[in-house]
Amino acid sequence: MREFASRARKRGIEASVTALDRSLAASDAGNYRIPPAGLVYPRSAEDVAEALDLARELDIPVNSRGAATSCAGNAIGPGVLIDYARYMNQIIDIDPDTRTATVEPGVIQADLQAAAAPHQLRFGPDPSTSNRCTIGGMIGNNACGPRATAYGKTADNVVELWAIDGVGRRLHAGQGREGLAQVPGLAHLVDTNLALIRQTFGTFDRQVSGYSFEHLTPEGGANLAGFLVGSESTLATVTRARVRLVPVPAAPVLVVLGYRDMIEAADDVPALLRHHPIAIEGLDAQLVDVVRAHRGPGAVPELPDGQGWLMIEVGGEDLPSVDQALDAARRLVADASTDAARIYPPGSQAAALWRIRADGAGLGGRTPVRADGAGNDQAWPGWEDAAVPPEHLGKYLRDFQEVLDAHDIHGLIYGHFGAGCVHVRLDMPLDSAAGVGRSRAFLEAAADTVARYGGSLSGEHGDGRARSELLARMYSPAAVRLMAQAKALFDPDNLMNPGVITGPAEGGVDPLDAHLRRPDAREVSAEGGYPFADDGGSFTKAVHRCTGVSKCRADARGAGQFMCPTYLATGAEEDSTRGRARILQEAMNGSLIGGLDAPEVRVLLDRCMACKACSADCPTGVDMAAWRSELLYRRYRGKLRPRTHYVLGWLPTWLRLAQRIPGAARLGNRALAISSVRRLAFAMGGLNTDREMPPMQTMSFSRWAAESGIKEIRGCDPREVDNRHAQAPTRGPVVVWADSFSEGLDGSGARAIIELLRDLGFDVFVAPADACCGLTWITTGQLDRARKHLGRLLTRLGPWAVNGIPIIGVEPSCTAVLRDDLLRLIPDDPRAAAVAQMSRTLAEFLTESDCIAELPRLDGLDVVAQPHCHHYSVMGWETDRDLLTQLGANVHEISGCCGLAGNYGMEPQHRYISSAVAQATMLPVLRDHPEATVLADGFSCRTQIAYMGERRAYHLASLLRKHARTAAI
Repeated sequence: MREFASRARKRGIEASVTALDRSLAASDAGNYRIPPAGLVYPRSAEDVAEALDLARELDIPVNSRGAATSCAGNAIGPGVLIDYARYMNQIIDIDPDTRTATVEPGVIQADLQAAAAPHQLRFGPDPSTSNRCTIGGMIGNNACGPRATAYGKTADNVVELWAIDGVGRRLHAGQGREGLAQVPGLAHLVDTNLALIRQTFGTFDRQVSGYSFEHLTPEGGANLAGFLVGSESTLATVTRARVRLVPVPAAPVLVVLGYRDMIEAADDVPALLRHHPIAIEGLDAQLVDVVRAHRGPGAVPELPDGQGWLMIEVGGEDLPSVDQALDAARRLVADASTDAARIYPPGSQAAALWRIRADGAGLGGRTPVRADGAGNDQAWPGWEDAAVPPEHLGKYLRDFQEVLDAHDIHGLIYGHFGAGCVHVRLDMPLDSAAGVGRSRAFLEAAADTVARYGGSLSGEHGDGRARSELLARMYSPAAVRLMAQAKALFDPDNLMNPGVITGPAEGGVDPLDAHLRRPDAREVSAEGGYPFADDGGSFTKAVHRCTGVSKCRADARGAGQFMCPTYLATGAEEDSTRGRARILQEAMNGSLIGGLDAPEVRVLLDRCMACKACSADCPTGVDMAAWRSELLYRRYRGKLRPRTHYVLGWLPTWLRLAQRIPGAARLGNRALAISSVRRLAFAMGGLNTDREMPPMQTMSFSRWAAESGIKEIRGCDPREVDNRHAQAPTRGPVVVWADSFSEGLDGSGARAIIELLRDLGFDVFVAPADACCGLTWITTGQLDRARKHLGRLLTRLGPWAVNGIPIIGVEPSCTAVLRDDLLRLIPDDPRAAAVAQMSRTLAEFLTESDCIAELPRLDGLDVVAQPHCHHYSVMGWETDRDLLTQLGANVHEISGCCGLAGNYGMEPQHRYISSAVAQATMLPVLRDHPEATVLADGFSCRTQIAYMGERRAYHLASLLRKHARTAAI
């Protein structure tokens, strides 16, 4: 392979054989792991042709890769992987007159939609991964999505393909008999097997498994392009495509119908299809429960009664107005066999429900906890895409449930019910040889069941390595032989994605239980850091939560999501959450990456900002920030640490020391105000010398509080305080917990909170300065020391929380520790649960205390808000947004990280990414609103805004106090 890479580079083709790149490409979103020998990153069709010529010369297998969101091991392989996503991602042309677009294979589907939108056009198929999957990948697997019910599969929307087959022929594939002549023998193969093709292939819309010979018949238009779609790069690799566009529905309306279960919902599908909806999707109540548990009850709009729902979109060219679509929706509801129905016009509720459906693959990655306490097991793809004719869907689901029960396998059912396509992630026991054997037995029984109903093993994801072996259970021997004969015409040497669908002779496919990723992962148990209780104490199980759905590669800022800031800044797979998870999985395999202390692991995890956005936005429950801390804990336990771990990791200690030594803070500020001194000090501490040091407060917050007559909780009995207030007319006691940043660097927010709450009639207490949450120690992986700090914090705050007295955090990242890390690092102390339950942000407390009417109005005030990443990820920022809106402010919310991320942006190796993250999200919003008031509760966010945006940002409490004073004048 090194010869291939060397010769490719000499021809000007970018190639890589590094362990890092091979590890990143060893898996897609399926269950399989096959590290490639190397990768090429072509910039043109000529690069692709030369790479294929070289691979054939050296007898090296080849496969193609876009975003690698394939669920069946389709986009991996042992030879050369052609990565189209890096460079061949251009939209060449959009022709609104012919309603077509010409694209390179690496174009992201959502980018095509955005480019076509000004013409009121779109690409019809829209899989749930549409904001990161590529058009080339959709062509490879014949992807569909919800709205394929109206618009058809990818094969129905491809006009022309430019491709190169296994012998190097450059194919221009479209419709017409002459196109078949480009592959000698293909027309004859079709002509001599017409009866078999007509009886076997294309028998219903979602028959995606195998090759789509129906497109090659006379009635199919002798459509070579349609035939190549769904062939999974086993016949040719696509270098360009012209695709059909369809009009964007003007006013789609969502109907949701409730049923007793998913089977009853499936029974109703045939009658509802007579209304010609755009989409009919199935949604299980268990999936909705997962969303509520993961994101809070408010994440799910009110649904009609039921345990299973059909989501039905109504609209289209013949229904151009909302009123017409609503009328059509009411007619559909009248024909349904249930009275449980709701109609959602276009808007936020409909969008939220579609978002739940789109996240199904990730949300179904863990089985629900059942009544007997079992569940919360890893759920896998592998049988996630079967389809049957819609008229058989209910009967199929009944039999499928019997197969699940017989093999003691569980999962969440959802999918494209209007097309008879069922998605389900299953807790197949893939981590042991015995479990793999049981899983094989289940898959064989499931394949026999779907074949009994004239169905397809795959309805849109392709066969890959998960289902190719099972094609012999779906198709007759003659049909299987026909596929092998076609393969021999296009790829006689079996170099194009070998092992998938068929070989040039009968068979030649990988067994479905070969190359599984999970069985080869060595067990890494909890070792005193994070306990991984939700994963049975297994770091290995935690890391394998990532199944590759790659939502972290999507730009979801428009939907208000933060993940993944480093990927959005660099566009590199290694800077995505999935990329980091894959490297950890490879480290636990050990064959390419030499363990958790390998250089590749160190580099990739060091580039993680620990923003926690993945813990909120990744539907599989990945928490890379915690994994990063765990790895730092393991790596440096009992060893000398990097300088920044002492300088920044121990920052609360240094700040308290500066406050205790008279004049130390003032002297330090003067010294660090001298550029040469600051740069020298920063260089000695391992910090970025370009950054500035925020000045230390010469009067600590706790000293200010004492001089202002605010009572400290130390020395007070919360029971007596609570009893006293039960008999008094005041609003009651509340504890303001000022973190180390508020104590030593910027106490303005803490002081404003106290003044605000006292004005509102609350009896305010403050926590002592030593009640530190240990955040900086957690971030740097000093988890034993973090526990010590948290233990002291529980001693201080625990009695107040146990007595039901609210604790208001000033700094959102520290409040997030109380709501999240505290429960994981000290799980067995009941005070931890009490503190987590009673901890509030200021906005949460004001909202729950019914104080909004007494707050100053912000009518007409433009506010640019930078939520702290941990605030967004752990507590959620919705309450703050709603509070500001109710007060009359016009809120312009920044959806993404500021780029500083605590100590991250202060370290020199992160200089570029820290700046790039700020440039990607925060700075453009600040530039767009130069006169707006800037709001940022996080100290690091305010610091970054001042440093890079040259604007002053206010804590929410400071903003409210400022306007309260203005109103009083």
